[in-house]
Amino acid sequence: MPDDINIVKTETLSDNWYILRKYTFTQRRPDGTEQTVAREAYDRGNGAGILLCDRARGTVILTRQFRLPAFVNDHPDGMLIEVPAGLLDADAPDVAIRREAEEETGFRVHAVEEVMSAYMSPGSVTERLHLFIAEYAEADRVSAGGGKAEEGEQIEVIEVPFDQALAMIDNGEIADAKTIMLLYHAALKGMFAR
Repeated sequence: MPDDINIVKTETLSDNWYILRKYTFTQRRPDGTEQTVAREAYDRGNGAGILLCDRARGTVILTRQFRLPAFVNDHPDGMLIEVPAGLLDADAPDVAIRREAEEETGFRVHAVEEVMSAYMSPGSVTERLHLFIAEYAEADRVSAGGGKAEEGEQIEVIEVPFDQALAMIDNGEIADAKTIMLLYHAALKGMFAR
């Protein structure tokens, strides 16, 4: 921890779904004075997301599912188009993302490449998201996917041409940050260049 930050109090505000804590800390300002600041941080653990690519056919696998926070924040129907993703739980990121990809899409992927990790909302959420890319083929399909019903998941699996996925960002159909990051990464690296 930096010398100019000192956490003086930690309070658990909620331990319902994940953990919401309030931290009170002192921070030394550039002019040498010290200020006391209170902030809340939501700890839901770290996660992973993956862009499944079939470069030979020029397609990607995405998912569509209801997201309550998007719905209550004025997304018309709360249905977001995303890359498969989930929490690490106790697994390494590459293990967790293989599990999540299979649960959500029905594709069993083997060779995954981590392309970046990022904090998605560092002002209030502790989660660090590990982002991967992997190839898929129809032969890798082991189930219909759709997520775990016992966890309330109702996930639609969609396959779209890569160029269409990029256009979906431009027209607002894709508004999920991790999905935008991975699609733009693939475009920047020329993964679908012909």
